[in-house]
Amino acid sequence: MSNSSIRDTFFEECEELLEALVEGLAAMEENASDMEVVNAVFRAVHSIKGGAGAFALDRLVNFAHTFETVMDKVRSKQLAVDEELMLLFHRSGDQLADLVEAARDEREPNAESEAAILKELSAYLGDVKSEEEIAFDAAPLAFDAAPLALDIGEHDPPTGTELRRFDIRFCPTPALYANGHEPLLLFDALAELGPLSVTADLSRLPEFDRFDPEDAVIDWRLTLLTSEDETVLHEVFEFVDALCDLEIAVSDEPVVAVDEPPLDSRASQDLPAPTDRAALAEPKAQEDVTPPPSAKTATASAPRDEPRGPRPTLRVDLDRVDRLINTVGELIINQAMISQRIEELELPAVAHLTNELEAYKLLARDIQEGVMAIRAQPVKPLFQRMSRIVREAAEVTGKKVKLVTVGDSTEVDKTVIERLADPLTHMVRNAVDHGLERPEKRAELGKDTTGAIRLSASHRSGSVFIEIADDGAGLNRARILEKAIEKGLVSPEAELSEQEVDNLLFLPGFSTAAEVSNLSGRGVGMDVVKNAVAALGGRVSITSSPGAGTTFTIVLPLTLAVMDGFVISIADQTMVIPIASIIETIRPNPRDLHCIGTDGEVISVRGAYVPIVDVARNLGLSSERADSSGVLLLVSTEGQGLTALRVGAIHDQRQVVIKSLESNYGAIAGVSAATILGDGKIALILDPDELVKLTPAAIFLPPASPPRPELRHA
Repeated sequence: MSNSSIRDTFFEECEELLEALVEGLAAMEENASDMEVVNAVFRAVHSIKGGAGAFALDRLVNFAHTFETVMDKVRSKQLAVDEELMLLFHRSGDQLADLVEAARDEREPNAESEAAILKELSAYLGDVKSEEEIAFDAAPLAFDAAPLALDIGEHDPPTGTELRRFDIRFCPTPALYANGHEPLLLFDALAELGPLSVTADLSRLPEFDRFDPEDAVIDWRLTLLTSEDETVLHEVFEFVDALCDLEIAVSDEPVVAVDEPPLDSRASQDLPAPTDRAALAEPKAQEDVTPPPSAKTATASAPRDEPRGPRPTLRVDLDRVDRLINTVGELIINQAMISQRIEELELPAVAHLTNELEAYKLLARDIQEGVMAIRAQPVKPLFQRMSRIVREAAEVTGKKVKLVTVGDSTEVDKTVIERLADPLTHMVRNAVDHGLERPEKRAELGKDTTGAIRLSASHRSGSVFIEIADDGAGLNRARILEKAIEKGLVSPEAELSEQEVDNLLFLPGFSTAAEVSNLSGRGVGMDVVKNAVAALGGRVSITSSPGAGTTFTIVLPLTLAVMDGFVISIADQTMVIPIASIIETIRPNPRDLHCIGTDGEVISVRGAYVPIVDVARNLGLSSERADSSGVLLLVSTEGQGLTALRVGAIHDQRQVVIKSLESNYGAIAGVSAATILGDGKIALILDPDELVKLTPAAIFLPPASPPRPELRHA
C-alpha cells in the first residue's frame, strides 16, 4: 500500500473518531461522571494524536496532546467538569476537526483560533503560556526517529515509591495474530513500567482433535504495579486496540513498592505445566479471573460472542457503487420489458410462468433495495455537524441554546446527505437567530432561559421526514406580511392565508431582520433552502404557533435512483406520477363538481372545496376543457395545499428508474425526470408542485369581496 493510500485511510478513520468525539462530548453534558464516556472521548483524541504523529503532522499532534492532557485530568478526577469547561471541550473538538481538515487538504488552519483555545486549555494545566510560546508550540516541530526498544529486563522501582495496581484482561482475537502481533512483546513493554504478573486463562482451550491453530483461545490476566497513569497502559495496546477485548481496572488504594520476584518466576508460578493435560483442559476457578472488589473498571466489558468495537466495514469507491446502481436500474427496466413481452404474446394462463415472473420481479426489487442500502448512510454525522452551528450561532447572538437530536440513525442516500448540509445549516441558524427569544425575554415568559432546537429524522410513507423545531416565539405573521408589502413582494390588497404568509419566507430577497448581522439580514438563506430541497425532489413546509415555536419539515425521497409510481395517461401520452405525493384517488361524481369563475373548477371532498388542475391543459397537450370521465389524484402541494390533478386513467403501479432530464435534455415545466417503460418508450415523471404553479392563480385565491360566488354544477 502506498504512503498516499495509508494517509487517506488515516483521514477516513479520523472522520469516524471525530464523530465518536462529538457523540462522547454530548454524552458528557448529560453525565460528566460516567468514566466510560470520558474514557471514550479521551481515546478518540489520543488515537488522532497517535496517527497524526506517524505522518509528522506536528501541529495536530501538539493540539491533540494538550486537549487529551486536560481530558486526562478529568479522568483522574483532578479536574471537575462544569459548564465552562464543557464549552471549552466542545470548542476544542471543533478546532481539532478543523486541524484534521486542514492537514488533509494541505492548507494552513486558523492560527488565531488555535492559539486562543490552546491558551484556555493550558490554563487548566496551570501552565498559562504567552501568545509567543503558543505560536511556537503550534509551529511545525522536528522529530528525530528512534528505534523502539523492547527490553525484557526487569524494571526495579525505587523502594518506598507509591504505586497503583492495574488489573488487565487481555483477550486477543484471531485477527491480532493474523496481523503479525505477538502478545509477548506487549507484556515486555508492560514489564518496563513495573512489576508484572501474567496468568493464562485456558478455559476456552478445546480438546486436541477440535483444536484450530488459527483460532485465538488463550486469554490473559495481568496485574501491574506502576507509578504511571492509565494513559501509558493504553498506549502499549494502542496498535491492537481493535484486534482484542481489553479491560483495564485500577485499584483506588495506593501500593508501596516492595521487592518482587522476577517476571519469569512469577509467570511460571501462575501457568500450569505444559505436560499437565488435565490442568490445561480444566477451566481456572472464577476467583482467579475476576478483578478484586476494590478495582474500578475503566472499560466496559462485552460478551465473548459480541466483541466490542466498531462493526467491520469495507470502503468502496463511490464510482463503483454508482455503476452497480445503474446496472440494477437496467435490470429493473429489463424485468418490465420481459413482463410486457409476455403480456403481448397473449399466452394461455400458465400458473408456473406467472409465478416465476413474479419471483423475478421480487428478486429485482430485493437487489435494488440491497444496492441502495449500500449508498444509504445515517444522518448522525450531519446532525452532529449542526451542533457546532448551534454553538457558534448562540455565541454570536448571546443566547443559551441546546440541541436535541432524535432519529439520527435514520438512513438516507449519501447524495441527499451531502446536498442537505447547506440548507440545514441555514435553517438551524435562522432558528437560533429569529426563532428563539433572548434569555431575559424567556425568563419573563416563564420559559427555560435555555432555548431548545430539535432535529429529528424518520421514515414515513416511503419518504424521509426531517424536522427542525424550536420552542421560541413562533412566526410573527403580521410582521412578515408587512415586510413583504414594504419590499413590493406582495400587493397591499392581497388577502393571504396563514400558509401563504409563511411561504413568503422562501421568497428571494426576503428578510425580517432589522439590521444586517453575521447570521442574517441580507435576504438570502431560506430561498436557498427551498431551491436545494426542490432539486432533491423534496418539499419544505412550515407550522408555527405563537409563543410555542416553529417547525420546518423537509420531506425527501428515500433514494434519487428508483421510486414507486402510478403509470397514467395524459391525453394520448403515458406518464408517471410518484406515489409518495398522492393522498388518494377519486372517481368524481358529477354532483360534486362545480365551476368557479369562467375557467376554474373545484370538487367537494368531505365538505371542503378542492381546486382541480387539468394536467393535459397545463402541459399543453390539450386546448379543450376535459370532461368529468377522468380520474382525480388528490395531492398535497407546497404552495396551494390540497389539489386534485385530473388525468385520463391509471394503468399500473410499478417501480421505475429515474433518469435525469436536465443533464440529458433540459428543464421542462411540470416535469421532474423521465423513465423507460417496459415497451422501451420514455415516460415523463410529473412534479405535482410544478404542475400546480402552471395553473392560473385565480382558482386558488379567496374571493376579494365578502359574498361567496355562486357555484354551478358542471
